[in-house]
Amino acid sequence: MATAIWNDDTTDDKTGFWQSGHTPTLIAAFLYFDFAFMVWVLLGPLAPEIAKTLMLTPAEKGLMVATPTLAGAILRVVNGLLVDRIGPKKSGAISQIIVIVGLFVAWAMGVNSFGGTLALGVILGFAGASFAIALPLASRWYPPEHQGKAMGLAGMGNSGTVLAALFAPALAKLFGWNAVLGLACIPLTLVFVAYMMMAKDAPNAPAPKSLAQYLTPLKTADAWSLMGFYAVTFGGFVGLAASLPIYFTDRFGLTTIQAGYCTAACVFAGSLVRPMGGALADAIGGVKALTAVFVVAALALAGVSLAGSVEAALALFVCAMLALGTGNGAVFQLVPQRFAAEIGVMTGLVGFAGGIGGFYLASSLGIAKQLTGSFSSGFLIFAGLALVALAGLTLVKSGWRARWGAADGVRI
Repeated sequence: MATAIWNDDTTDDKTGFWQSGHTPTLIAAFLYFDFAFMVWVLLGPLAPEIAKTLMLTPAEKGLMVATPTLAGAILRVVNGLLVDRIGPKKSGAISQIIVIVGLFVAWAMGVNSFGGTLALGVILGFAGASFAIALPLASRWYPPEHQGKAMGLAGMGNSGTVLAALFAPALAKLFGWNAVLGLACIPLTLVFVAYMMMAKDAPNAPAPKSLAQYLTPLKTADAWSLMGFYAVTFGGFVGLAASLPIYFTDRFGLTTIQAGYCTAACVFAGSLVRPMGGALADAIGGVKALTAVFVVAALALAGVSLAGSVEAALALFVCAMLALGTGNGAVFQLVPQRFAAEIGVMTGLVGFAGGIGGFYLASSLGIAKQLTGSFSSGFLIFAGLALVALAGLTLVKSGWRARWGAADGVRI
């Protein structure tokens, strides 16, 4: 593994964000996360064309785009364990190789059945599991006061979903949707080379733990609370990113390219504000940031269920994605404050919960469409879940501030 040489020295008197960590690793984490997310949601923009070719039902379409999310959720736990065992750089290299080889094989052999799309979805889950690698890779280089910004910038790799929404439909129209699977291998390979050159594991990584110790955080209510909040924020983000191409084509009769542009606008909004959400949480506290997030997300998603025009739906989806993206950054301002020593496994566990939320939203929208002829009930139920999360946050916030917020002077 080739690693380029940078000046890695950090001293106690350097308190600025850019001087406090390792910028090349932060960039590598972003690039890895960005292009991994691009292919993780690739089936979403391609779904209308795949569904026509394979004659899929609405429920099958929903399950197809939800499968990478579920696989990614499960694999995030595995990657969280792997990160603490062999380090994030090696873990990321293994995951990237699996995705590149899997996509190449799918392109070369073709995907000719619904079962084939589900198998491809499992492979793409390794790309979604990059979350549990990229964030600790970056986070371990930064002190507590800069965790929100570091996690937010690395996590801005969510913007890879924009690339999929923008380019996949147009490429599918030109070359066929199966060819897009092969074309995706090109940027992934370039990113892999850059990753191997730039990324470096932080020197202060915690010592490997036993399997039982890895699961210790699950014995705390704090871990379950953070997982629940992320199931709503990230689950909403990735569930919508995967489902919006289907929604816009089915609900308003847009072409796949037009639906891709609408999806890209929504996803770009959510990705752009993720680092801002981390910075906002650093400034005012993660609890206050999440309170606003859940209120806005619930209102916007409830509004979508009533939207009668593509313009109204697009505006409401952008509002929802802005809120959810902010929430993603805010949750991961809180995680390292409470679980600094277990950041690898907690990133995996919290990411797992986010993936489960995304799987639920994407699959439930397909089921709602098939059973009722409308997506509305799916959006209303998820809006209700945002309000449940708000109620849960209200219950735990005082205890958090008293037990682990004030100790280091970090805003909670």
